[in-house]
Amino acid sequence: MNYIKNYAYTHSPLSFNFKQTVERFFVEEIPLYPFTGTGNYLVLKIQKTDMSTWKLITVLSKATGLQERDIGYAGLKDKNATTIQYISIPKQYEKELNSNLTTEKIEILERTYNKSPIKIGQLKGNYFSIILHQINDKDAKFFTTTAKKMQKEGIPNYYGYQRFGEDSRSYIQGKEIAQSGKKLKGSKEKLLVSAYQSYLYNKWLGERVKLSTIINSNDVPQAVKKLQYPEELVKVLAKQKQFFKLFIGDVLTHYPYGKLSYVKDMHQSAQVFTQKKVSPTGLLCGSKVERAKSDAYYLEEPYDDTELNALKGDRRFAWVWPKDVETKYNTNEKKLKVEFYLPKGSYATTFLEEIGKFSLKNM
Repeated sequence: MNYIKNYAYTHSPLSFNFKQTVERFFVEEIPLYPFTGTGNYLVLKIQKTDMSTWKLITVLSKATGLQERDIGYAGLKDKNATTIQYISIPKQYEKELNSNLTTEKIEILERTYNKSPIKIGQLKGNYFSIILHQINDKDAKFFTTTAKKMQKEGIPNYYGYQRFGEDSRSYIQGKEIAQSGKKLKGSKEKLLVSAYQSYLYNKWLGERVKLSTIINSNDVPQAVKKLQYPEELVKVLAKQKQFFKLFIGDVLTHYPYGKLSYVKDMHQSAQVFTQKKVSPTGLLCGSKVERAKSDAYYLEEPYDDTELNALKGDRRFAWVWPKDVETKYNTNEKKLKVEFYLPKGSYATTFLEEIGKFSLKNM
């Protein structure tokens, strides 16, 4: 990525080794709803290692004879990890599955049935268990304290480096495709354009984090000078207790899911935000999407590509709260096991980077 990431927390960087491997990175999908137990669809709880979700779908398609589009899944899971996710197929194909599924990289942990197939996005979130190496006792203790603090106060919801390809530049191709005006061909082009959407969103979020940091770490006259904002506006922003400052016209969403609303009274919205009942959202530009209004629109507009209509737009939580944070330190081996939950679409690596204060991309 060709920008420096802005972190919300101001502590000094920590030192630890992170590698995303099947032995050190575990993720389990949490379904949005309980399954009915009866119905025309077989639901498989699958553990896979060293295999992307796309590859899993291909393997299941070959085993059952189903078209890939007839295999339901809620979200994509990484290849370089041990992952548990839920897959649905029409139940009449269970016999073929039993006869032909032979790979050791896939283990079916549970089976049940449901009245409808699993669709993209039908998950609450993901539970992660990650082992960090080469971390000393002092940093391990600070890591734990900081992670628990973030559980209460939240973190900026950046897209992780995985979103932008091996060279971190897939968004450039995505921009060219998006602005060509042509209809998108296949899943690869959609993925590239969505990387461009994500890049613009990350840039916007970085600017909002930077702006909030200036208000939080300076008195009103200094903040006025640095931001070139009216003094009255800075005073109102400074009174907001939470880190991420809200502006008139910001688009809020009920948290962890719900309807959109706009900030009309900054003080009132800030109070609801600190109670974790709503979160501000950032723009994923595209067709049929709500834009921010008023002051918030002027902060969003530089990162809005109005020519991008090939994909549907969306709003993404700008701020999320990790849950169920637990750590366990092995003094002799200098290893820290970190467990936590994040809502769907949030990246474990973003959480770790906010604590560590360095990019995990090239480790």
